[in-house]
Amino acid sequence: MSCFETLQAYAFRSLGYGERLLPRSDFTLCEQFVLIGSGLIWNVYFGVIAIVTGFFFANALAMAKNSPRRWLRSPANGFIFVFRGSPLFIQFFFAYFLFLSLKSVSPIFDPLSAAWLGALIVLFLNTSAYSAEIFYGALRSIPKGDIEAADAYGLSGWHRFRRVIWPTMMRLAWPAYTNEAIFLFHATTLVYFSGFPAWRQKGDALYYANYFADKTFNPFVPYPILAFYFILLTLVIIAVFGAINTRLNRHLPQERRTKVRFKPQMIR
Repeated sequence: MSCFETLQAYAFRSLGYGERLLPRSDFTLCEQFVLIGSGLIWNVYFGVIAIVTGFFFANALAMAKNSPRRWLRSPANGFIFVFRGSPLFIQFFFAYFLFLSLKSVSPIFDPLSAAWLGALIVLFLNTSAYSAEIFYGALRSIPKGDIEAADAYGLSGWHRFRRVIWPTMMRLAWPAYTNEAIFLFHATTLVYFSGFPAWRQKGDALYYANYFADKTFNPFVPYPILAFYFILLTLVIIAVFGAINTRLNRHLPQERRTKVRFKPQMIR
């Protein structure tokens, strides 16, 4: 099978299109690149949806944590503490068995036991907790002069929040939030190793890399390919978030603009 034929057969296999059976022997470099790249589609899906939805929930959590009202502050603090205080792997594990229990109660909960929804919910909750803490720290770091200037201009309530507080909070939080987004995409590799099964061998990039490593007894080919794909993905994230960061800081002098830098987290 030529590399072009391999691309036709396996490019979208992780989504259920193309060749149904995985190659069994005589694995070529092209097959490994194509199948691991096919699995990356799921990593991108989990990461993009969790980041986009978690962004809004994290903003709400940060506002609630900063609220003087205890009935808002306490649940937000508890939620953030639980999801930041427990490993993501354990969250996947417990969530899967919880969703299985709900599935036995009613068929309406069937989709929750599938990775496309169940694992996505866990990632959404996890990144919301981490992002909320980042946004809360930025919210508490807003210079008092900015708020006083808004008061001097007669801005109050929602107008002050939308025009002064929220943009400043985003500007301060964005470099750290970029690192959270990068780490979340890396964390998507835990989905099929933490309880959620790969249906019909339709897994993510790490699932296929592990498949080739097990079959060839040589991890030094598939895992570097996996790392190569994630390095490219990280560069794309840095470029996109860097452009947003430039937009957020467009009104500042060049020397005061914060730059996005990737700082890997060794421990979640």
